[in-house]
Amino acid sequence: MSALHTYSKKELMNLITGKLRRNFGRDVEEATSLHMFKACALVLRDIINERQLATEDRVSTEHLRQVHYLSLEFLMGRSLMKNAYNLGLLAPLTAAIEALGFSAPDLFETEPDAGLGNGGLGRLAACYLDSMTTLEVPATGYSICYELGIFKQKIVDGQQVELPDDWLGLGDAWLIPKMDETEEVRFGGKVEDVWDQSGHHVKHTGYDTVLAVPKDMEIAGYATQHSNVLRLWDAKSPTPVDMGLFSSGQYLKAVEQQAMAETISKILYPEDNHYEGKSLRLKQQYFFVSATIQSIVRKHRAEYGTLRNFHQKHVIQINDTHPTLAIPELMRILLDEEGYGWEAAWHIVTHCVAYTNHTVLAEALERWPQQLIQTLLPRIWQILIEISGRYQQELTDYFHGDLSKVAPMAIIWGGEVRMANLCVCACFKVNGVSALHSDILKKDVFHDAYLRTPEKFTNVTNGIDHRRWLSECNPKLDELIRDCGCGEYLLRPDALQGLERYKDDAGVLSRLGEIKAANKRSFAAWVARESGVVLNTDAMFDVQVKRLHEYKRQLLNVLHIISLYQHLKDDPHFSFTPRTYLFGAKAAPGYAVAKKIIRLINSVAELVNRDPACKDRLQVVFLENYRVSLAEQLMPASELSEQISTAGKEASGTGNMKFMMNGALTIGTLDGANVEMHQVLGDENIFLFGLKAREVAEMKQKGYKSYEYYVHNPDLKRVVDQLNLGFGDGAAYDDLARRLLFGDGGPADEYLLLADFESYRDAHVRAGQVYLDPTRWNQMSLVNIARSGIFAADRSIRDYAREIWDIPVRA
Repeated sequence: MSALHTYSKKELMNLITGKLRRNFGRDVEEATSLHMFKACALVLRDIINERQLATEDRVSTEHLRQVHYLSLEFLMGRSLMKNAYNLGLLAPLTAAIEALGFSAPDLFETEPDAGLGNGGLGRLAACYLDSMTTLEVPATGYSICYELGIFKQKIVDGQQVELPDDWLGLGDAWLIPKMDETEEVRFGGKVEDVWDQSGHHVKHTGYDTVLAVPKDMEIAGYATQHSNVLRLWDAKSPTPVDMGLFSSGQYLKAVEQQAMAETISKILYPEDNHYEGKSLRLKQQYFFVSATIQSIVRKHRAEYGTLRNFHQKHVIQINDTHPTLAIPELMRILLDEEGYGWEAAWHIVTHCVAYTNHTVLAEALERWPQQLIQTLLPRIWQILIEISGRYQQELTDYFHGDLSKVAPMAIIWGGEVRMANLCVCACFKVNGVSALHSDILKKDVFHDAYLRTPEKFTNVTNGIDHRRWLSECNPKLDELIRDCGCGEYLLRPDALQGLERYKDDAGVLSRLGEIKAANKRSFAAWVARESGVVLNTDAMFDVQVKRLHEYKRQLLNVLHIISLYQHLKDDPHFSFTPRTYLFGAKAAPGYAVAKKIIRLINSVAELVNRDPACKDRLQVVFLENYRVSLAEQLMPASELSEQISTAGKEASGTGNMKFMMNGALTIGTLDGANVEMHQVLGDENIFLFGLKAREVAEMKQKGYKSYEYYVHNPDLKRVVDQLNLGFGDGAAYDDLARRLLFGDGGPADEYLLLADFESYRDAHVRAGQVYLDPTRWNQMSLVNIARSGIFAADRSIRDYAREIWDIPVRA
């Protein structure tokens, strides 16, 4: 590609002041920080847009194969600093902002996070967009333009309260509406078969229409002219107001249709523990995939005049099961609008759609009530029946009529449509996201499907955008890496291996320790500004930040903290390495147990932090409203990374990779990508504990009795008893104790916290002892950084391109 054009501070100042005048009618002296932010965003958007138009021309002229990455979540975070960094303009833009009389750090902080996702799934999608663009893969991401992203979390009296997250006020500066590419999505109505001289047709009548308006967020790659797009679909009504009703004074009724249509893109993941929530969630999924598939087909037809070669020019990557309806929707278009026969249409679909599985949890493998799909999507239902019937017949023949094999693999069974099974049936590739996870998919979750079609199944271990999660967020560490001669790591992450040459270099190790200490002080200052909490930076920063879910076992961490506190109260001279425990987590609004664990963390924090016996030795802080921009501050400061999920439950994890890359050491189980981290680190550079996945399965098979661990371990018994007693703030946690010992309508201690407690505590003792030897700790930290390159998203995308997409990437 042609050489990159760079902009000087003066050029950027002129462009920014021009935007202020033309778009906001302000001179720089009159501009607020909000005007300034938008002006800067628009300047960068223009630069990226030029590259995007050139990229589109090249893709079209060379008829390149394209990737379409469908994900209901894209947790993009902030874009101003990221785009400036990727464009090579961060230094001149910062200088331009300062020269115009504004504080660049404050301006970067004013941008809201684009929180269009819950956690790892959406953050992974954002990392992959960055890598696809940097590696010059022609790609488009697709999702919904949620008006409200994941909620803002407020902690009130120790409890999570959800507030709306209106990110579009400033975030829309990055969005380019493409009204002329609006698609029409249909819901409800009835479907009739029509036969005439030209053959069979399907007639769909009585449906409701929602318009899908694309709003494109353009993605800048690092050190390349190539650009890609994240297309976010906004839901609009074709008839915003019923003027007849409005004229007769029925004002609310007049705008009802508009409100119902726009509800689809109102909020990320409505609660689906009631019929209306399920209906809205299914509408969201179909809305986004229908608009996406129609858009891809329309552009392809305009370029080639036929869909016969569609599967040769496009790969549709389904990120988890949420976009699965792309399969019957593409079939619908090929059958009903293009007139293809079933076999020809099925050949195209099954050669262009691929599926990434992100979970082994049965409750997360989506199943939709048959009645709901029949009512909302009558034509899609007909196509699903046909796919399901043909697949079931194939399975029945293959397994010689053995229904015990057929039933778990069926697409429609027991009044439900199983989306993961539809993906396994129709997709040409199915991948897990870590070696262990992919192994479990083959041996357990999709075992019989794997035996039948082993060539479909593969693994692509997750990766992170190391440019954002190391270089950009940890500039002091980036400087050290460059000084050690490994500067090419930004495009060749494996170059980090060169750091290992310095693992016995006292100067480098000392500097690494100083960088971590400075990052801790910087993070503590940020926390003090945000919340008034003063962190003890002399203590080890022990961090667990991720979605709050029982299998991630934040509760195990808390049980250990309670045990430490009890020992401190028994013996003020009790010897252990001082810890500052940092938690960050959002619980799904309807997940009562997860919300209770957040309250427990805050109860324990209040007890510990006010007790003089804990001063300078033990501190517990719950970081409110965990999000991408907070993580960017926290990762460089973290020292011990808690990756403690029950073995066999976490598909991969990506937070574990971010911590490792920033020099934190991991205390963890052999679960998800921890397994591969252990493979590259060895026993000596990670603190492992707990049962392995096979041992977990065996223990559950034999009949796990958590009560026996409680009875036979006095320390553990005392901790669980404390849950029954409470922590002096009036909050009761006897329900959590009962859940651990006796279950709550399910198995007791489903995620084996009590079984792993002793091993976890021993691993903490080991970590604490190593921490007291700074040279040894810094050596382990350096090795973690040096061996983290394999967990860069660039490696993941190269794997996808080679193993699944059959697309060349930038050398």
